[in-house]
Amino acid sequence: MPSPRDVLTPDALAMLQTVASTGSFAGAARALNLVPSALSYRVRQIEDALDVLLFDRSARQARITEAGAELLREATRLLNEIDAVANRVKRVATGWEPMLTIAVDSVIARDPLLDLCTAFFALEPPTRLKLRDETLLGTIEALTSGEADLAIGSVLDAASLAFTATGLRSLLIGELRFVYAVAPHHPLARLPQPLSDAVMRQHRAVAAADSARSGPSMTVNLMGGQDVLTVPSMQAKIAAQLHGLGGGFLPEPMARPYIEAGHLVELRTERQPPLGTMHCAWRVRSAGKPGRALEWWLAQFEHEATRRALLERHRGR
Repeated sequence: MPSPRDVLTPDALAMLQTVASTGSFAGAARALNLVPSALSYRVRQIEDALDVLLFDRSARQARITEAGAELLREATRLLNEIDAVANRVKRVATGWEPMLTIAVDSVIARDPLLDLCTAFFALEPPTRLKLRDETLLGTIEALTSGEADLAIGSVLDAASLAFTATGLRSLLIGELRFVYAVAPHHPLARLPQPLSDAVMRQHRAVAAADSARSGPSMTVNLMGGQDVLTVPSMQAKIAAQLHGLGGGFLPEPMARPYIEAGHLVELRTERQPPLGTMHCAWRVRSAGKPGRALEWWLAQFEHEATRRALLERHRGR
């Protein structure tokens, strides 16, 4: 006996749709240019393989059963998916990548990034997008390890990676200023400013963990001997500082809405606040030219307004 996989072919599903739409085996046989007995035999093969009755033959018309109706609902979806796959394969052959993976550092503003995704999907590309949350060296590691095709918010540029990775290119997104901030109820908020390293060392720091999984990791603005709460992302770092769990330097555009709302207090420190340099980076294919999806994304970074928005357009709570 044939299995369901043997009988549920696209032609068979289309045949069942014709029987249901015409309401009779005779009408469906004429539409399909088949003799009625041949059509009945093919339908019976499907019913036997599934061990269900798809059409009620007790009356002159072929009335579809509940099981048959469910199969036809799925048949419509499956046939549409087959058409979609065929169209996607054709477009991939024109230079579109099947999948584009983007590693996004946690300092990058999500709203403008999602706006870019919306504009990309408006092209109706055959390329699927996959976004990965990364932090510090983990952002560029996702690219150098081949797990991502594009890194947005890399702290290193192609020149810095020339000795460890080949075929990389990078573009400056911009500089990111940091501010030291704590919750209003944190003890540091009541002390004279500027805060010295000795004073800050007495209080817990909150640090965003480097998401790099192999090789060295990076820590920023931590002092020896200081208690540290490590969290998985910059968003988690802000949340921890809002709860008064510690202090630390935050990207100024991310912290500003919370400072203006009074949920965080910006404090002056004796040490110079850090200034981060952010890049987007990608790998050049052996043929030299990026795929059409990556090419579209790189074209967006040619606009200064886009680069600035990715660093500055953060929303507070």
